This record gives sequence, C-alpha cells and structure tokens, in this order.
Amino acid sequence: MDQSSQKFLLELLSTPSPSSMEMEIQKKWMEYVKPYADEIRTDNAGNVIGVLNPEAEFKVLLAGHCDEIAFVITKIEEDGFLRFSKMGGISPKVAVGMKVIVLGENKTFTGVIGANAEHHGGVKEKLEFEDLYIDCGAKSKAELEDFVQIGDLAVYKREPELLMDRYLSGRGLDNRTGAFMVAEVLRILSEKNINVGVYAASTVNEETNLGGAYFAASGVNPTMAIACDVTFATDYPGVDKAKHGDIRLEKGPVLAKGAPINRKINKMLQNAAKQLNIDVQYELTPRQTGTDADKMRYTGTGVPVALVSLPLRYMHSPVETASIKDMDEEIALLVKMIENLTGSESLNPLENE
Repeated sequence: MDQSSQKFLLELLSTPSPSSMEMEIQKKWMEYVKPYADEIRTDNAGNVIGVLNPEAEFKVLLAGHCDEIAFVITKIEEDGFLRFSKMGGISPKVAVGMKVIVLGENKTFTGVIGANAEHHGGVKEKLEFEDLYIDCGAKSKAELEDFVQIGDLAVYKREPELLMDRYLSGRGLDNRTGAFMVAEVLRILSEKNINVGVYAASTVNEETNLGGAYFAASGVNPTMAIACDVTFATDYPGVDKAKHGDIRLEKGPVLAKGAPINRKINKMLQNAAKQLNIDVQYELTPRQTGTDADKMRYTGTGVPVALVSLPLRYMHSPVETASIKDMDEEIALLVKMIENLTGSESLNPLENE
C-alpha cells in the first residue's frame, strides 16, 4: 500500500460515520474517487457510487459499507449526565471506561463512559446499557440542552494506529476498510482496459438495516454483486477454532461459502487468486451472510452475489485489528477477477461454464 492510499484509509478511519450519519465520510470518499471514475452517482439513501464503463451491459457492483457502530443518546439527566443505547452491535462491557465523541446537534465534544471504582463495588457482572452514562463535564441538563438532543450520536474517541507496521488497529475498521478497498479497486481499474461496467459503492446503514445496499443494487441493476466486508479472525487467545473456524490475519482474503453465494463467482475469485499466487481462506454462511450481500441479492429479478471479507480481530470494539497485507491482497484479487471478465459470462449455475 503506497503512502497516498494509506493516507486516504487513515482519513476514512478518523472520520466519524455512525449509521444514519455518513455524510461527511461520503463526501471524502467521493472526492477521492472522482478523478478515476467515468461518473459519480448518489442516491436518497446516501450511497456514493463510482462508475467505470457505464455503457457496458455486464455490470459488476462492489459494495463496501462506510458506516460504523455508535451510541445514541436517549436521555439528558438533570445533573448533566447522558444516558445512551446502542446503534448497531456494541457490547456494554467493551464501552466501560472509554472516551467518546458526542456528535451533538450544534457542537461536537468529548465525554467519558464512567466506570464504578472497585472500592465502590466495581462494574456489575451483568452489565446493561441502562447502567452506563456519558460524563462530558456538564453540571446540569440546562448546560447541555443547546448542544445535544435526544437521538444524537456518539462514537468511540479512538484514532487508528499501526502495530509493528503490519497491522492496523482502531474503531470502525468494520467496514471503512471495505469502502476503502472498493475505491482502490476502481482507482486501479481506471488505468486498465476492462470489458465490463464497474460500480464501486460506498454504502450506508449496513450496521443497522442493510438498506443502503438495497438502494444501491436497485439503482444499478447489476449482473453480479460482491460485498466487501470483514469477518471474524480467530487467531488470538481464547477463541474456540473448532467452533468458530480457523481464520488468520496475513493468510489472505476470506471467501464465503453457503446457500446465498453464487458458486461461479467464487470460482472466478479462486482462479484469480491462483493467477496471483494469493492464498484465500473460507467461512461458512449457510443461510445468510449478515452483510450487504443479503440485500443486494434480493433486488430486481435477483442478483448473483459473493462475499469477500477481510479477517478482523476484536470485532465491534474500539481496537479492531486487521492486516495491511490482507487488504492489499483483497484489492489485487478483485482487480484481477474483474480484469478477467469478458462480459459474456453466464452466472446461471445450470448452464455450462
């Protein structure tokens, strides 16, 4: 990954983008992609799509969602503390003692999620969000009412960091890394002769309702779609690999296998990996994937889908960790697979190769 690409990635990861509030990150994504795309599309959901070869009949949609998990303010206490719930899958245990950025209606400010001292009994064993609060230094409800409203959002105050110059750690790698990778695929393909249309989408709302993917695929009506997301790495202490599989950082992108996944697309990805001498890993998605792929699949008359994922440690925590090498290999894999397409491929599993 060159310095320019890494700078763009770090900028995305430093930009708050809670589900339903992705506008700022989308503007940055669009500005980066604009020089490489033949056209830029947006829609009423908030998606941004960079397009190459818009006249091509065979259309490949790549979707990486840009939204991150967050907290939603539910109450302002009379003494100035903020009560909150979750926007997406956050564990209350992980939140204890963390700093947050409150994205208030008229002001952005720092707060801390209080942790009961051990001297006072410590943190409850069965912790619920109702037990937590944000302390932003206010002395009263009146002091906050001009800045924050019920329904405003907050995210962890956590900047991305490199670990040993090989891993990237921070909040919201799920899935700003996916939005980054589809942008890079478009950038690289813009300099190549390709036979198909490419629609690189930074989608919204995946962490809460998958609605962005539905809007994107409905608007594009793609021949095929690939969700670029993250999946659970299991290469750290305490994970039962017999139960959860053996997924490791620096062992390559992860292809999903299961009923929702089109086998022909997976075969194309496997062939591209062999051409590049890239290792791939596999995860099982028997019924559904839990990603944008599920909604894209059900648009129009039905869209053949695949899922390519980045191995990620510590999912939905402030210290999500992934490998830069895996990101580079996933980008190269998608570029090669799309380069290989002639535009005459059939994705019907009952038709010959």
